[in-house]
Amino acid sequence: FQGKSSMVYVAWNAKDVAVSYYYFYQMAKMHPDPGTWEEFLDKFMTGKVAFGSWYDHVKGWWEKKKDYRILYLFYEDMKECEIQKLLKFLDKDLPEETVDKILYHSSFEMMKQNPSANYTTMPKFSMDHSVSPFMRKDGEGQGSLASCSPWGHKKLDTTE
Repeated sequence: FQGKSSMVYVAWNAKDVAVSYYYFYQMAKMHPDPGTWEEFLDKFMTGKVAFGSWYDHVKGWWEKKKDYRILYLFYEDMKECEIQKLLKFLDKDLPEETVDKILYHSSFEMMKQNPSANYTTMPKFSMDHSVSPFMRKDGEGQGSLASCSPWGHKKLDTTE
């Protein structure tokens, strides 16, 4: 964090993260079996998952904005307006054609097809895509959230 560093932090809705992480735990063989959705959600909400508490992580980076040059974005907003915010933050100006290419190549559908982004080059013993693909659904509040049970929604709503 020394000097004139610029950082970009992208946060994702807790409900989407919990559901996505549950499926990731099932397919990524380096993780223990996640158990039922209810068991996993309890672990997620108490930070007893790999990388610890999502809540602490997001809050910690939000608080660092006071002391460091950080652009804090939300995944759900990652469309052209967020690209424009990023360019302004980095003091860059790109032709519209280049911005269009960025939007195209960073779209969910393109990334889902890109082996560099979708982990399909990982061996099955490490990431088993037959259990769940790494990139399941477009997680803009409908893809992953549709898999979240009413119980899960209610439980997660009590902490937001």
